Amino acid sequence: MRLLLLGPLALLDAQGNPVAVSGTKRRATLAALALRGTVSTDRLVAELWGNTPPANASNALQAHITRLRRALTAAGGEPDRIVTGPSHYTLVLRPGERDTVDFDSAVDSARRAADPIPPLRSALALWRGPALSGCVLGDICAAEADALDERRLTALELLYDASLRAGRHREVVGELARSTAAHPLRERFYEQLIVALRRCGRRTDAVEVYDRARRRLRAELDVEPGPGLRRVIASMP
Repeated sequence: MRLLLLGPLALLDAQGNPVAVSGTKRRATLAALALRGTVSTDRLVAELWGNTPPANASNALQAHITRLRRALTAAGGEPDRIVTGPSHYTLVLRPGERDTVDFDSAVDSARRAADPIPPLRSALALWRGPALSGCVLGDICAAEADALDERRLTALELLYDASLRAGRHREVVGELARSTAAHPLRERFYEQLIVALRRCGRRTDAVEVYDRARRRLRAELDVEPGPGLRRVIASMP
């Protein structure tokens, strides 16, 4: 079986076929367990119902766990993949059963590789949308989703840096333009886009990108561009 968390949560069997995990609360429970391993019963109740749990919250949680065990078994996992403790639940996962681990492994390999571009491309290809989309109800999944999305953005920055070092600026200039549009407060993407445009001989466009970044930062954060962005624009001939 395999759990996909880099996008909408998905559970796959050994042949890659999807196994249904119905209900937002059930998906949130599975996601929290997949990412934390062991989660206390109280934390899971808070994850699913916040400050207004039902009177029978423990029983309702147990019902979700029972159905999750059935789904995991249908996906080819053993019946005891979710272990019940005195006040917690633990999800047992094997190597290769979670896409987040594969993503981190590929990024780590890229940091050591002579050519980091292929492993970074492989890592980023695992993403199917915002992390944990459709199953964020409480603090656990919200925090984990934010952390995963930040790791994706860091991997993108590494990819763009590697591409610029390799003289492949034309390959990534379009991707960088989309990244600045999608993440308009992330200065590093602006820096990289300006470098790529400059190397493509598009000086006017590079200056326009800087001006756009400056206006956005002022309007939304009331700050001026940071030293990295100022340095990049100042270094232009």
